[in-house]
Formats: sequence, structure tokens, C-alpha cells
Amino acid sequence: MSDKNEYVRALLHLYGKSLMLHDTSLFHPVLKFHFLDAVAHLDYTIGLLSYNYASPKNVMSMEYMRWRIDEEKKNDRPLFRGFVNWLKANHPERFERLPTVWRLVYDDEDPASYRAFRLVLDPDSKTALPVGFFIMAIDELFENEFLKGLYSETGSLDRLFEEYQASRSA
Repeated sequence: MSDKNEYVRALLHLYGKSLMLHDTSLFHPVLKFHFLDAVAHLDYTIGLLSYNYASPKNVMSMEYMRWRIDEEKKNDRPLFRGFVNWLKANHPERFERLPTVWRLVYDDEDPASYRAFRLVLDPDSKTALPVGFFIMAIDELFENEFLKGLYSETGSLDRLFEEYQASRSA
């Protein structure tokens, strides 16, 4: 890692965050998976921009990313994309308050996605995302109001996810 690499600042920003004030075991399981998954994709993408591809940090991250492919298919986790699009159609004000990464990656009308485990906003662009984007995305994921919405039975996103599930079976 070069001391002059600007992406190191984004990694340090991510690693400086804490969930100490939150009991993640009480987060809604689907929302928790996709929260941690977004953090992992950010970590991996920034890591590739900061370190050599074959660095131990990136190799370990790749191993998690391979594992999560099968994990994403378990239980109600596959409903998440539909949930985000349902929010956009039925609760646009709540959709707009979702973290940018969730809005971009899971919105069916947006070209952003996880490609080769990296966060890619524009598949046709060859330029790296600016450091400022990563700082903003990290801050949104760790915003206290957003995190409070992830709690099962008391969180606003939890209730909306349950409402979405009920609407699918009606």
C-alpha cells in the first residue's frame, strides 16, 4: 500500500466505524445480511483500490465474497431486491432515505451492481469511483437513524419489509 494512495483514507474511515451502540443480533435477519454485505462490498472495492490484488487483505475479502453468493439465496434474503423496488414504488420518501449503495445496486432501473465482487455504478466507465463517494456511502450505512430502522419488530425498515412480504402472499 502506498502512503500516497487516497483510497487508504476511505478504508481508515470504514475501519473507524463502530456498531458498539447497536445489538446487531436484534437486526432483522434479511436487513442485517444486506447491511453487512454492503459494508463488505465497499471494503472489497476500496481494498482493491488501496492494496495489491493478491494482498492477504484482498484474498481474505474474496473468500467472504465467494461464501456470500450462496448465503444470499437462503431464507428470505432473495426478497431484498423486490423489497427495495417495492419501497421505490410504494414508499418513495423512505426509498430516498435508504443508503445510496442499496438504492443504486438493488433498483432495477439503475445500472449499478456488484460485479466481480466490486461495487460498479456505471458498467461502461473505466474510471474508479472517487474517494468522496466511498466516504459518503460509509457514513450513510452507519447513520444512527438508519441502523435503528434495522431492528426486528421495532425498526421502520423491519416493519416495511414485513408489509412487503405480506403483500406478496396476498
